[in-house]
Amino acid sequence: MEYKNMEIWFITGAQLLYGGDAVVAVEAHSQAMVEGLNQSGKLPLKLVYKGTVNSSSEVEAAFKEAGNAKLCAGIITWMHTFSPAKMWIKGLQSYHKPLLHLHTQFNREIPWEAIDMDFMNLNQSAHGDREFGHILSRMHKNRKVVVGHWTEANVQERIAVWMRVCAAWADAREMTLVRFGDNMNQVAVTDGDRLEAELRLGYHVDYYGIGDLAEVKDSVTEDEVNTLLDEYQALYTFAGNCRKGTGNYEQIRHAARLEIALGRFLKEKDAKAFTTNFNALHGLNQLPGLACQRLMAEGYGFGAEGDWKTAALMRTMWVMAKGLPGGTSFLEDYTYHFNGEKSAVLQAHMLEVSPEITAQKPRLEVHPLGIGGKADPARLVFTAHPGSGWAATIVDMGNRFRMIANKVEVIEPEAALPKLPVASALWIPQPDLETGAAAWILAGGTHHTSFSYALTREFLEDYADVAGIELLLIDEETTIAGFKSEMKLNEVYYLLNK
Repeated sequence: MEYKNMEIWFITGAQLLYGGDAVVAVEAHSQAMVEGLNQSGKLPLKLVYKGTVNSSSEVEAAFKEAGNAKLCAGIITWMHTFSPAKMWIKGLQSYHKPLLHLHTQFNREIPWEAIDMDFMNLNQSAHGDREFGHILSRMHKNRKVVVGHWTEANVQERIAVWMRVCAAWADAREMTLVRFGDNMNQVAVTDGDRLEAELRLGYHVDYYGIGDLAEVKDSVTEDEVNTLLDEYQALYTFAGNCRKGTGNYEQIRHAARLEIALGRFLKEKDAKAFTTNFNALHGLNQLPGLACQRLMAEGYGFGAEGDWKTAALMRTMWVMAKGLPGGTSFLEDYTYHFNGEKSAVLQAHMLEVSPEITAQKPRLEVHPLGIGGKADPARLVFTAHPGSGWAATIVDMGNRFRMIANKVEVIEPEAALPKLPVASALWIPQPDLETGAAAWILAGGTHHTSFSYALTREFLEDYADVAGIELLLIDEETTIAGFKSEMKLNEVYYLLNK
């Protein structure tokens, strides 16, 4: 996935009432703004000026072109002068990609000594954008509104967040997710309506038997395995009982074979995310934990036990965070540490945690799994680095998809974990464990999460807005009483708008 293969279009609104000189000035100002924004170094996607629209037919043509252009991931609009909003209706009716309304003006300050009515007629964003905002609200069009001068860093940063969400949304609209086996027997929260997910969220879930992967595994050559083992040697610290010549070394070779096979299978299917299930391992020597860890670090979304919603969300969050520091991973709530103000929850999984979220050099180890009925699997063992992040999930509520996100503080464990044979993260849900966990449970959240250090609240708000799904945020300001009230109001909203 490359940001360079996407762009955002910039369209300026005006009208011909003010004469030819105004049209020339609007064009010049718009081009200068787009050039300046691109040169700011803050925007992850290229901004392309697509002209000034002065009539309904011009608006409709511009929006239809954007809707059909694969490169275009979204549109930024700006009303330089007063642009009558009725002329935007047909264009907006045909447009279904993300939209950002930039409420700015070309000049930063009022030219006190020189201002006259010609200046006033040309620079009418203050009320031109309000006219445009009205038609968007009347048409119930989701959009992001950014207010401030276009040269300001905070304005550019907010645009950059939205651009990353646009890239992730475009990526999701072309996402195929490979699901090996079903979700774990009798588990409710990892299941859901895959057809509705494709309609609402864009991605497609395909089923494959684990035997399909086993066939690819059997075609992997010894030379391919040896090459990958050399890479392991360079990147990881091998446990003493896993080095060449030991009994566990052969299990690492099996794990390398599985990684090659799984990566090849996903590429052949043009898939961006996948799930596994420890109940479905026919033809495999071990659960492919090491392969899942390393493929997550490459950008593949992953969900354990058939959790396709978390796999897709993890891919989407990875795309949003591409190139930003911190890392993204699949994680699971495991066990609590009740310690007053520092009460925390230990995050881990049987094997599958991405090494993107650690600053340590991971250890390559082999241990018994205890479930799945296969040989001892290889895995990378490490602890996540301290820092702030967001854990998110999407659940199927029957009449809608609900996204739940909790701000968390990852902390250092109070002591070493010498007998824990998996990667882990210890975090404090905000505002505290008791409130954060209670709110998550009241919202119906999963035990699986997609976690990212790089993303902020704004990313998640923008994504939920673009997707048109419910969003419940749990952060420093959350109270249980307020959270319950929000959920009740949301329930009424979705019942009335189903």
